[in-house]
Amino acid sequence: MSQTATRAGVRTSQRRWAERLERSVRAKLLVLVLAPLLVGVPVLLGLVWTWGDEAYERLLNFKISSDLVTAHEYFDSVRIGVGREVQSLAESHQLAGRLGTSPGAMSALLAELAPGRRLDFLLLLDREGRPLAASRALPETVPPRSDWPVVMAALNGSALTTVEQFPAMALATLSPELRERAWLPLVDTRAAAPDARTAEDRGLVIHSAAPVYDDKRRLVGVLEGGVLLNGNLEMVDRINAIVYRDGSLPLGSRGTATLFLDDTRIATNVRLFGDTRALGTRVSQAVRDRVLGRGEMWHGTAFVVNDDYVSGYEAIVDGRGERVGMLYVGFLEAPFRDARRMAMGALFALFIAISAAGAVLSLRWARSVFRPIERMNAVIQRVEQGETDARVGEVASRDELGRLAGEFDQLLDTLSAKREELQRWADELDRKVAERTAELSEANETLRRAQQQLAMSEKLAAIGELTAGVAHEINNPVAVIQGNLDVLRDVLGAAAEPVRHEIRLIHEQSDRIRQIVAKLLQFARPGEFAGYAEAVDVNAVVADCLLLTRHNLDKRAIGVDTDLRATTSIEINRSELQQVLINLMVNALQAMPDGGSLGLVTADWLEDGALAGAVIRVRDSGHGIAAEDLSHIFDPFFTTKKGSGTGLGLSISYTIVERYGGRITVDSRPGEGSEFSLWLRRDARYDVSPSAPGFLRRW
Repeated sequence: MSQTATRAGVRTSQRRWAERLERSVRAKLLVLVLAPLLVGVPVLLGLVWTWGDEAYERLLNFKISSDLVTAHEYFDSVRIGVGREVQSLAESHQLAGRLGTSPGAMSALLAELAPGRRLDFLLLLDREGRPLAASRALPETVPPRSDWPVVMAALNGSALTTVEQFPAMALATLSPELRERAWLPLVDTRAAAPDARTAEDRGLVIHSAAPVYDDKRRLVGVLEGGVLLNGNLEMVDRINAIVYRDGSLPLGSRGTATLFLDDTRIATNVRLFGDTRALGTRVSQAVRDRVLGRGEMWHGTAFVVNDDYVSGYEAIVDGRGERVGMLYVGFLEAPFRDARRMAMGALFALFIAISAAGAVLSLRWARSVFRPIERMNAVIQRVEQGETDARVGEVASRDELGRLAGEFDQLLDTLSAKREELQRWADELDRKVAERTAELSEANETLRRAQQQLAMSEKLAAIGELTAGVAHEINNPVAVIQGNLDVLRDVLGAAAEPVRHEIRLIHEQSDRIRQIVAKLLQFARPGEFAGYAEAVDVNAVVADCLLLTRHNLDKRAIGVDTDLRATTSIEINRSELQQVLINLMVNALQAMPDGGSLGLVTADWLEDGALAGAVIRVRDSGHGIAAEDLSHIFDPFFTTKKGSGTGLGLSISYTIVERYGGRITVDSRPGEGSEFSLWLRRDARYDVSPSAPGFLRRW
């Protein structure tokens, strides 16, 4: 009976405590203060320890990654520097001046140049890759070296620098001294991959080659050179000095750098004992398999020779894409590990002391802390900063503060709904205003274009009316000229033979006068005209046009430079092409009133690697075209020759070229002359619509 009463009393006490905890702010504050001390502090300490370990590892990995990038950049700069030295020698006047001399003289020159450029060897190869001369004495028979990637690239006209693994015999061929420098006894190393060899006799070489040209830019040979990295302690010391300069590694740690040939250290500042460097020691099989086997980088702690180092390894790839060695940087981990332990211990002690002091102070000031009120205050601040969806949220308290928090949230919900409704109205109004503005802008643009098109139509109608009246008056005398030429040829008979070519040109030009009149109509009504197209030799047309304008060229003391290299014919009406070229040549003459130079160039036009046609360039050394006029020179009736030009010459030329699928481009700068280029197709793409700039292209 007494046990039952006791259990009932316990349950009653627990229920009263629960009710008190639920309804009393003081009780809640007491639990909130003691809970972090009794439960939260151990959890936080565990989290801090875990996060500290992770942060420590991330920091070290980031540090070693950065160090490895720096070492890689320096090693790459050394490789590029060797390539530049070889290429500069291949392009030097000193080497070019000795080409063709005896092999002995050339070898003496290479022997003189190699030490000054810090190169271990230099070879001059012929166009088959066979050695002609060398900075070091070569055996009597040396096989061609064209199987090396750098030599193959140089024979194809491109300089190339790689890192290559040279077998012992390849080093011996270059120089017995290089083979001796590369030889290194292997040191038994813990955890290294099994290897039956007792010594490393291969060499890791920065290998470079560059093409050698004579004064006519003909390939006459290849200059090959390189630097042996085995035992190159100066390089690894320099890498170490750059990556781990003074003050970059506190706490007594020290940095190291190493070059590996395969998995063997061939240049390092890691110490085996005392001042003896760990040359010939090998990397662990785990690192070898990951870096050399799978081509991945190694970032992390690794056992190096006799201690743990935070290490970074990356593979060195040769010219054939094979992994032949490794670049390593690292620093001693022990000082960092000890410092981390001390820091974490001090942090834990400080954290516990602060938590205890905070708990005492919180208990003392508990009466002044009201969590729901703080939350409501924070929500008010967030709403003032523009976070309209901020709410106090569900509050477990059943006292007045809990009810106040709930009513506060309801008030914020009502205000937010009203605000969203107002925003929807504003967005709808903005959308309608934007739609009306766009409609008005489109209407204005349509009206402007209609006005411009009307003006252009009036100009084209004027051309048609003017040309129709002029055509009859001009064609009649042209017909008389042509008829009398026929009479002249018949009357003179054989006596006309000395001037037969001139009579033919007069006959062609009189016919051209008739066609020019037709072109004016053709520009206004291009659909009613179609010239007879044929395969035309652009070089012959250029020569004819030059003959027709020769008297004007001589009269103005203008020199002519021709470069007629086009090999393909184009499909176009010959007379129309002649009209365009003479128009451009006459414009060029008018741009050089005090004399100058006229250039006529033809060439094949390649489009997407295929022969599309030919390009004709007409270049003058005149006063050029102003920048503001360049966009209007093909417009109808636009002219800079006030009082002497009609503004139709270039427009008609543009229309003719565009009709056959070609195009005209212009490049001009004031005071530097102008160059017009005609791009004409081998197979015409006909277009009979008006296409002068300012007309169809604008719509």
